Amino acid sequence: MSKVAFPRLDASVLADDGDDYHFCSTCAFSQACMAEGMDKASLGDLHMLVQHVGPLHAGEHLFRTGDPFEAIAAVRAGTVKTYVIDRNGREHVLGFHLPGEVIGLDGIDGDTYPCNAVALDTVMLCRFSFPQISVLAARLPGLQKHLFRLLSRDIGRAALLSGDWSADERMAAFVIGISRRLAARGFSPDRFQLTMARTDIANYLRLAPETVSRVLKRLQDDGLLGVDRRELEILDRKRIEALAAPVLWTQA
Repeated sequence: MSKVAFPRLDASVLADDGDDYHFCSTCAFSQACMAEGMDKASLGDLHMLVQHVGPLHAGEHLFRTGDPFEAIAAVRAGTVKTYVIDRNGREHVLGFHLPGEVIGLDGIDGDTYPCNAVALDTVMLCRFSFPQISVLAARLPGLQKHLFRLLSRDIGRAALLSGDWSADERMAAFVIGISRRLAARGFSPDRFQLTMARTDIANYLRLAPETVSRVLKRLQDDGLLGVDRRELEILDRKRIEALAAPVLWTQA
């Protein structure tokens, strides 16, 4: 199968809530760069070229396992799933990447990407040449620290897959994790759509799909969540956060 290879997007197609001097609200690097007193124009002066990528549609791959590692990308819109295929042809979901989050960081250690990345819906990206951002990070300690923070965040989320957590605890932690990640980018933390299929959620949480459906129904019956197909509403944040606490504590 062929990969998308980070296609370029005509600027007229891409809505942007930033401008020549201000970062987009979902920019994954804005906080680090602004802490260094740098705006978009400053980055341009340092030859930091950002390529707009997309739109990618559901099922289109950004990269595949073994593709040469050249860049990382920040999600501006949509959801990206990363996954691997084992020797027996079984898929293992590694994570879901939301607006404001970065994909491709796990390729830093080698010369190729170690996993696949596929769009789950219509996805827009900002592509950063890794050699260029490495040079920039060496000059800006704040940006370098931010890259390390992004890496450690990915490692921390692996706690969701390890440990002897119950199905209810895993699902509660997953929901609260999505809620907090959306809230950090200015989206509603209490009502949102799960763009990933329940089979993908089950795969990620290492649960059976029917278990995911049963847990969601139980959380709904207990008044913690409102569930309408892929629409989710947190009805009792205090109780669901308490249920998720054992898992989320390991990620602190």
